[in-house]
Amino acid sequence: MAGSNFVDYVKIFARSGHGGAGSAHFRREKFVAFGGPDGGDGGKGGSIILQGDSQYWTLIHLKYQRHQFAEDGQNGSGARSTGADAKDIVLPVPLGTVARNAETGEVVGEVTADGDRLVLLKGGRGGLGNWHFKTATNQAPRYAQPGEEGAEGAFILELKVLADVGLVGFPNAGKSTLLSVVSAAKPKIANYAFTTLEPNLGIVSVRDDHSFVMADIPGIIEGAHEGRGLGTRFLRHIERNSVLLFMIPADSDDIAADYDVLLGELSQYNPELLDKQRLLAVTKCDMLDDELIEQMRSSLPEGIGSVFISSVSGLNIARLKDMLWAALQEK
Repeated sequence: MAGSNFVDYVKIFARSGHGGAGSAHFRREKFVAFGGPDGGDGGKGGSIILQGDSQYWTLIHLKYQRHQFAEDGQNGSGARSTGADAKDIVLPVPLGTVARNAETGEVVGEVTADGDRLVLLKGGRGGLGNWHFKTATNQAPRYAQPGEEGAEGAFILELKVLADVGLVGFPNAGKSTLLSVVSAAKPKIANYAFTTLEPNLGIVSVRDDHSFVMADIPGIIEGAHEGRGLGTRFLRHIERNSVLLFMIPADSDDIAADYDVLLGELSQYNPELLDKQRLLAVTKCDMLDDELIEQMRSSLPEGIGSVFISSVSGLNIARLKDMLWAALQEK
């Protein structure tokens, strides 16, 4: 992973700008004996803002910019001149980014749509100039407000990939092969465990010019919720998927038991994942005849729609896409 451009977790330290001080100035002009207070207001300090950008798919640009300090607002001056507001720091982030307070773990907010903005730290307000404080009994106030101080804090930014369908299965279940067949994505494919080390996205076309986004998630092993294998690093990406497609190869010793293991890992990581629509694809069926497929149906887990497929021969791939599309419409 050292050379990967996919970064889905980064910690940043940010500080918003202080507000500028108001001015305690008095009007001084020739032939004006008693000019009143005319001190202007201070400018607003810069804020730290996250903004959703559909052109971004990773947080790597923030990996090397972990300190974000906004500038202070300028002080007010005479003639009721307001100090200039400091420029906000707007950080583009991929859709699906969640921001947490690094100390408390509390979720600050999330960015899920292009153009959405999330204010991490608000810039300090500028102080009021002395002309605001002029009253009938105090014609010449000699004080003004100082600018409001900015804020600072450490934040954890996590990316949860946004996709309609997430592929769930053990390593070498055929997830990457399926994605390469049904979309234009070109994930790495090899005959060894953990070939996929980062999520891959592909757009799948279905009938009547419809399409949906499919995500190939790195393989899950028993104990993943405790950190085994690739651990929980990529389990969070499944939280964003509307439909989960469980993929188990036909040469499995017990398809139902494997399904229960996968389902158990998801439930122990986040019980809410059990509320998602689920389908089962039995993969690598190109060597099976119709009679054997019928015999295997009785051993499939109950309560979940299933289909026997082969990404190599194209067996039931069209049917699978129709089932996924129907599940998405139902969801």
